[in-house]
Amino acid sequence: MSLAPEFLTIPLAHRGLHDRAAGVIENSMGSVRAAIAAGYGIEIDVQLASDNAAMVFHDERLDRLTAESGPIRGWASRDLVKLKLTGSDETVPTLPIVLEEVAGRVPLLIELKDQSGGAGTAPDDLERAVARALDGYHGPVAVMSFNPFMVANLARRAPGVARGITTDGYSEKEWPDMTSDTLQYLREIAAFDEVGASFISHDCHDLNAPRVLDLKRRGVPILCWTVKSPADEAMARKVADNITFEGYRAPFPA
Repeated sequence: MSLAPEFLTIPLAHRGLHDRAAGVIENSMGSVRAAIAAGYGIEIDVQLASDNAAMVFHDERLDRLTAESGPIRGWASRDLVKLKLTGSDETVPTLPIVLEEVAGRVPLLIELKDQSGGAGTAPDDLERAVARALDGYHGPVAVMSFNPFMVANLARRAPGVARGITTDGYSEKEWPDMTSDTLQYLREIAAFDEVGASFISHDCHDLNAPRVLDLKRRGVPILCWTVKSPADEAMARKVADNITFEGYRAPFPA
């Protein structure tokens, strides 16, 4: 499934158009609404609740963004939707609630957070939850993950949804818990064709990696994360077709 053209023309607000100092928290409904109002696309993250609901939340644990601690996987969705995000009156949203709000008005890029603990295989409960939520959704949407096994699972569960691989330079320093063989496999984006990916979203500071340039020569759409300044954007756009940004207002291409 090909990536919708809107993903190559409209900058994507990282975790929504958030501003914690103003009480607009990442991955919140406020950040989603702010991005829509500004005309930006939206990138969000999903984690799994204990009742197998897809929750829009980046971290594996609740500690950084709520007054609670421990893994989000230990909470049911009915409780998470009442749990306030620190610094605001908003709570952790479900993916269906976000989909209802976006309603195809802007492109939506959904990142599946790794459930295996190391880019390996795991039960595909999150992929199933996301596929259920996307069933019948109309509008530009795509799903990606650092974990290629999860991308492959999504291909089986929702073959009509565009899918890609979130990628990185995979240095041993940044990924100390992975074996050198796994790091090399991921660095080479070796699963791209196998999982039927149609795009990548790569670290904006590593866009000149040989494999990224090879995919670009093949005509594969190259997105990137996370651009945090106009200067970084100027560098990233020398390779990337589009950016995921935060911390400033990215301009719309002419």
